[in-house]
Amino acid sequence: MVAARTARVLVVDDDPTVSDVVRRYLQRDGMDVRLAADGPAALVEFAEYRPDLVVLDLMLPGMDGIEVCRRMRAGADVAVIMLTALGEESDRVLGLSTGADDYVTKPFSPRELALRVRSVLRRSYRPDEGPTRLVDGDLVVDVAARTATLGGAVLALTVREFDLLAFLMRHPGRAYRRAELLEEVWGWTFGDHSTVTVHVRRLREKVEPDSSAPNRIVTVWGVGYRYEPAVP
Repeated sequence: MVAARTARVLVVDDDPTVSDVVRRYLQRDGMDVRLAADGPAALVEFAEYRPDLVVLDLMLPGMDGIEVCRRMRAGADVAVIMLTALGEESDRVLGLSTGADDYVTKPFSPRELALRVRSVLRRSYRPDEGPTRLVDGDLVVDVAARTATLGGAVLALTVREFDLLAFLMRHPGRAYRRAELLEEVWGWTFGDHSTVTVHVRRLREKVEPDSSAPNRIVTVWGVGYRYEPAVP
C-alpha cells in the first residue's frame, strides 16, 4: 500500500447499501474512504480528494463509469477497479480498454473486492524485486519511479499496463501463458484471460511502431506472449 500514509480510496456507486458495505470493509483494512453516488459527483470528489484508487461502478446516473474513467485517467495516474454486471463480457473488456486496472462482477463478495483493492495498491506502490531500470533501445522503464518513456516521451500507462510491461521486460525471450501472467502480474490464481489480452493490446498501441504487427510484445500462438527486445 501507499508508503508512509493511509491509502485513499474513492467508491463510486449509486446504491447506498453497496457503497456503505464496501466502505466498511476497506476502512477495516485501514484505508481512508470517500463515497460518490453519480458521475459528476465522482469527478468533483476525485479532483478534491486525489485518491490512490477508485472503485467505480459502470452504470451510474448523470455520466456512466466509462466516461468517468476516461476523464479521471486523462488527468492523473490513478488505479481504477471497475464494477460490472455479471456475465457482460463486452462491458468488462470496454472498461479495461478505457483504462481500468481490474474489474469485479456484480453481485460480488465485499471481501473479494477488498482483496483486489489491496492487490492493486500493493503492486502500485511496492515495486517487485529485480532491476529498477529497464532499457530496451528507446524504451526505458524506471520501476522505482514508476515511469516509462519511449523515445524520450512519457508513456501514459495504467497501473496494470506498467506492471505488465515491467514484468515482460524483466523476462525477455520467455513465453508466458495468459494464466501465468494473471498470476504473476495481477496476483490471481484464476480469472478471465481476456483481461491479459486487453492489456497486451493497449500496451502494443503505446510501445509498438505498428500495433498490428508487434515486434516487442509478440504472440506465441497456442501459448500466450513473449517479450522480444528491440536491441539484442
